[in-house]
Amino acid sequence: MGLSVYAALLVAGPRLLGDPDTYSHVELGRWIMAHGALPTSDPFSFSKHGAPWITFEWLSEVIYAAAYAISGWPGVVVVAAAAIALAFGLLTFFLLRELSPIQTLLMVIAAVILLAPHMLARPHVLVLPVMVIWAAALVRCMDRGGPPPYWALPLLVLWANLHGSGVLALGLIGPAGLEALLREKRSEWPRVLLRWLPFTALAVAASCLTPHGPEPLLMPLTTLGLGPALAWIAEWRPQDFGHVGGFELLLLAGIFALSRGATLPVVRVLVVLGLLHFALAQMRNADLLAMLAPLYLAAPLGRRFGGAAADDVAVASRGLTLAGLGVLIAASGVALAHDVRPAPTITPQAAIAAADLAKAGPVLNDYSFGGYLIFAGIPTFIDGRAELYGGPFIDRYNRALALIDLGDFLNLLEEYRIGATLLAPHTPAVAMLDRLPEWQRVYSDDVAVVHKRRETPQR
Repeated sequence: MGLSVYAALLVAGPRLLGDPDTYSHVELGRWIMAHGALPTSDPFSFSKHGAPWITFEWLSEVIYAAAYAISGWPGVVVVAAAAIALAFGLLTFFLLRELSPIQTLLMVIAAVILLAPHMLARPHVLVLPVMVIWAAALVRCMDRGGPPPYWALPLLVLWANLHGSGVLALGLIGPAGLEALLREKRSEWPRVLLRWLPFTALAVAASCLTPHGPEPLLMPLTTLGLGPALAWIAEWRPQDFGHVGGFELLLLAGIFALSRGATLPVVRVLVVLGLLHFALAQMRNADLLAMLAPLYLAAPLGRRFGGAAADDVAVASRGLTLAGLGVLIAASGVALAHDVRPAPTITPQAAIAAADLAKAGPVLNDYSFGGYLIFAGIPTFIDGRAELYGGPFIDRYNRALALIDLGDFLNLLEEYRIGATLLAPHTPAVAMLDRLPEWQRVYSDDVAVVHKRRETPQR
């Protein structure tokens, strides 16, 4: 399964480079390696330059930057594809302990469909294998009534430095401890608490072993604190049921499957409902539903519908294993030999060169161009670091460019002394700039439109 996913992702290599934040993550990793330190203030924008800011995904960014330094964008694709494939390989391995191969295959395919829109070369995919191992270790304790998995605590150190979702790892301890309590008589609860509380304390300590201490644990709260501004960012919007999609079909299929008589322990029900709520509330959280829900459902479903038989879970022969490794190495070599690049829609390279934007003064840029501007060394007005800009700034920016507040758009141009704009062609503000006498369109193509301020306003 892992090799199949890996091969498919290498074929779809450019698809992994379809997010503008990939540019900024690579550039930030290069900045860290060049300076031998982590930034404590913003070095990339002009609108928030010098404002307090930390990178809570520094290890992922260094990994991507190193891959880029070694083999360019194909190296970035290989790293991201390998992490995703490893996560699915591990998920398959853990599910096979409780389910038959057919049941496992169906659940993994469902997970692939849910995760597909978020298979991007960004830090979150590098933490997926760690998340699967950590969750599987806790679920194993729930299934077998075993002690807390102390051996897994080092994973939290890695998680906390790869991605800013470490608080999720701590949250997953709760269901394991709660199910352990419910399994015992009330008189045994003090003993159960004494077993899980030290483990939880060590888990919190492990999650704080970052260059910034415990601060990365608060990042999800900072992001959610953006409030209404989240609606402007596609991945933070709720699921869209305006058209039939993979998420809706899988949701309906899951409801039908569970209606066939499967009984879940109450804690598992709460976990799955919680994951479903997160996935419905923000599209990006479909990742959690895809990779975690199968682990919590596997044992109850295996008991209800017939789980893995001893003959079903066979150890692969040495020859098959070596053949698989050979395929992996060969596929990686082929991928590295191909020239893949990020999507043109997020790469306004031609517009920047033709309009000489590097010397145009402060540039008011489209949100989707921020990552490339960072990569190109041009200070941004805005980019994907929502935690830096904050909700009011993001909301004002989007309302201004959508001409919801026309007066504020004009004020924004003057307040930040904008010398040029770099916007997507469909942006309402583009039409307004075409009509303003002090601005002139100097370049346009299917990706971007550039306006510059005239030296002498027309009368």
